[in-house]
Amino acid sequence: MTDDAPVDSVDDGNIIDDDFDDQDDDAGNRVSGGTPLAVVSYLVNAIASDTEAVVINTEERGDSVRFKIHVAPEDMGRVIGRRGRVAQAIRTVVAAAGARDGVQTSVDIVDD
Repeated sequence: MTDDAPVDSVDDGNIIDDDFDDQDDDAGNRVSGGTPLAVVSYLVNAIASDTEAVVINTEERGDSVRFKIHVAPEDMGRVIGRRGRVAQAIRTVVAAAGARDGVQTSVDIVDD
């Protein structure tokens, strides 16, 4: 037996094929707005200094998703940026990720 061949294991007399990489098990089980949520989470956690305080709430309505970002008060300026440039950049990147999933997105930075 070579090292390149897929390995079949035996479990109680049944052969289990361990070579199932070509199957798409997630087809039909995708969360609406999953990619934009991952993107907004990554970006905000990278920008904020207190990542423990980052909370992202999602609201889904049809084919649109709204993200409400809550951060620590000392991180509000970092997430919004001068003249709102960082916030606008976050909205642009999240909108591109949403377009990939076929969802419209909106991002709100909420002041508690």
